[in-house]
Amino acid sequence: MSPLTIIIGGGAAGMVAAIESARNGNETILLEKNEKLGKKLYITGKGRCNITNLCDEEEFLKNIIGNPYFLYSSIYAFNAETCIKYFEELGLPLKVERGNRVFPKSDKSSDVTRVLEKTMRELGVKIRLNTEVLDIVSENGKITAVKTASENISCDKVIVATGGLSYPQTGSTGDGYKFAKKMGHEVTALYPSLVSIEAKENWVKNLAGVSLKNVELSVKQGKKVIYKGFGEMLFSHKGISGPLVLTASRKIVGIKSDLDIFIDLKPALSEKELDTRLLKDFEKFANKDFKNSLDDLLPQSLIPVFVDLSLISLTKKVNEITKEERRRVIDLFKNFRLSFKNLAGYNEAVVTVGGVSTREICPQTMESKKISGLYFAGEVIDIDGLTGGFNLQIAFATGYVAGQN
Repeated sequence: MSPLTIIIGGGAAGMVAAIESARNGNETILLEKNEKLGKKLYITGKGRCNITNLCDEEEFLKNIIGNPYFLYSSIYAFNAETCIKYFEELGLPLKVERGNRVFPKSDKSSDVTRVLEKTMRELGVKIRLNTEVLDIVSENGKITAVKTASENISCDKVIVATGGLSYPQTGSTGDGYKFAKKMGHEVTALYPSLVSIEAKENWVKNLAGVSLKNVELSVKQGKKVIYKGFGEMLFSHKGISGPLVLTASRKIVGIKSDLDIFIDLKPALSEKELDTRLLKDFEKFANKDFKNSLDDLLPQSLIPVFVDLSLISLTKKVNEITKEERRRVIDLFKNFRLSFKNLAGYNEAVVTVGGVSTREICPQTMESKKISGLYFAGEVIDIDGLTGGFNLQIAFATGYVAGQN
């Protein structure tokens, strides 16, 4: 009789784990508490599903912030190229976009779930939806059963692939952490990550939707620079969001002390070059009001707030602006400041920071070092990366290795 493996969680890690377990000759049951598989997969990459990032292993690990070295074995076993080949062999054509991000050619995340589900069914994986696991049972340090609301299922192995706490509306409610703790595992501090940043300033709501490209964002704690990056961002009703901000949010997870955010609106220009440019623009708009002199330098909707912060009268004629006032304008361009209030919560977090301690999981197999036959895969483990396909690659790679073993 074939050994029975139970996978808890029908997300990215769980589905790949189920496929590999079945290919490995195990009788395999996947238990998913939602009414369908891949609910979080469905909304990733704005519904397009950024499957992985086509970079080499070393570059990949540079984008992993939480415990990158734990991933060495699984990433070399299932790297980005392997991941792409894997999905294309399952019948999902892929494409590579800017920043080496990999998406389905169809731009539909539902196609990712579809090919994984189809493959599981072809391999004989029993998929049970609307089935919540209440407990994992072990005796003498070995897995013996999984308990659901309706039955106890005797089994040889269990793979916990329940996700983290991010996007709880998709079913990620921390079940895996509860199981891990009950079985004697350490769960590290948990935080929402890759989220927008809320600011203290009230005027940000006036800029909601304003997008900035080619800017430099810095986060400072006193004089210490916590993060500095270049790229795109946008203002929201409560603060700032966008790719630059999501990355910055990961760097400040857990920091409670006062933080200040600075945006260099013109990073390509030195202060001296910017002064030369301003003088040129001021000459061009000499007889206009100050508020009408910045059209060539700023998005239209940012100008009222910018002028207000410059402390120069909206209607002051450009030819009356003093050298000191021009100095203030330059400083505002180079150091547009926001006061940090909060990171947004789990409802919009792309990923959870923290999880089952990597010290208690074998990196070559994903098996628990404490309980024989217990495995972990995906976001439930204390590993996380930046945006760009890295977190899904973690899920697929750890799921693959857990299922293979």
